Amino acid sequence: MDAIRLILTSTRALAGGADAAEMMAEVWQAQALAQAIGSRLAVSGPPELRGEALGLTELAGRGCGVLDPPELDPGELRAAQLTELDDARETLLCLGGLLGEVGIALVGMASAAADETTYWQCMEAIDAADESRDRVVEMLRKLAAREEVVQNGNESSPSGAL
Repeated sequence: MDAIRLILTSTRALAGGADAAEMMAEVWQAQALAQAIGSRLAVSGPPELRGEALGLTELAGRGCGVLDPPELDPGELRAAQLTELDDARETLLCLGGLLGEVGIALVGMASAAADETTYWQCMEAIDAADESRDRVVEMLRKLAAREEVVQNGNESSPSGAL
């Protein structure tokens, strides 16, 4: 399934989470999806993104690791459904939005946490989501810089001239 479609599905599911357990499961799903997207970009994305993509993979993995994994059937794991990542820029824009929503949801859950363990899990997951989002922003910056170079290169040489 296309990365953007999976991100939008995660965004809707996160917004529709009814209780804390469901919200935690959706946060975990979003972090796992970010990890899968980072991994895909590290392997087959634009070369200038590969280092940041590896960092995203690591940070999103940390975000999953600090939370208790939800009990999901294999078919419910969105990250495992990732088959296409056609537009890196659009995917990263959507992923940045999702990670922002994850952070907001985690702040709400931390504020309402009934126990210290849940509170600290949320705080660590907030850090991971925030740092993951920073990586996404840096990758978007690198894509914009590459696009600018390409555009300036095409404008400075007359077409057809050698």
